[in-house]
Amino acid sequence: MRGDAQGLTAVLHYPCAEPSYPTPVGPYQLDVAVDAPLAPGRFPLVLISHGSGGSPLLYHRLSLHLARHGYLVALPKHPGNSLGDDHLAQSEQILRDRPHQLVRLLDALLADAALGGAVADEAVTAMGHSLGGYTVLAVAGGQGWSRTGERIPVVHDARIGALLLMAPACGPYLAPHALEGVTAPVLGLTAEHDSLTPDAQIRTALAGLPDAARVRIETIPGAGHFSFLAPFPPHRRTPEFAPAQDPSGFDRERFQQWLPQRVLHWLSELRRARGGHGA
Repeated sequence: MRGDAQGLTAVLHYPCAEPSYPTPVGPYQLDVAVDAPLAPGRFPLVLISHGSGGSPLLYHRLSLHLARHGYLVALPKHPGNSLGDDHLAQSEQILRDRPHQLVRLLDALLADAALGGAVADEAVTAMGHSLGGYTVLAVAGGQGWSRTGERIPVVHDARIGALLLMAPACGPYLAPHALEGVTAPVLGLTAEHDSLTPDAQIRTALAGLPDAARVRIETIPGAGHFSFLAPFPPHRRTPEFAPAQDPSGFDRERFQQWLPQRVLHWLSELRRARGGHGA
């Protein structure tokens, strides 16, 4: 997808009618059909927001699995807070910018001549890891607060109808009533051994969601903060490269086989509950 005037680009994964084949993409070998035409039909839309300094490619196990099961998946590369362009890391500006970027992407997808007509007429699901979790909560109605106690100006979008949070950064949502505007169903996945976004902090923040019956929180035993990223190629799994590391004894490969299936099952449950078709 081409970037907009403010440098926002995205990776798209979608059902297609052509066979896939092993293709080098960044440091990975992915089984995809590059630039293949969309399969006929309309597909539910999923947005996935990466963590601070991250990349859409880090979630390819999840996004490709969803695309193969009938979802159109869009993963923005957040300007100023992504791999190769991280000059806004740790700034309050990125807390303002990220939600706007996600809404701009949604607007662009629905306005696109080829893609807009392929999006199913149903609620959009937004997923996020780490600071991506903060991002999708903001778009779904969350009101974050800065470290200096000021309200963070963000944009909300009623088109977001479900949230998957993977080790979400919830510090900005610890203030009273910060999440009272989030009414979408939520699946929160936390990591048992996560020092960056601790399970206890996430649970404290998400306790502020207005309808506990629509919130499900699951802790992944043995996992760490970066376990939600797709496994890196062997040459990147070095001790000094933190995103490739997991707590001792944790099997990221096995977890990354389970995670897409868990997410797909959850999405199917939501669609059946809304009267849609399961994936």
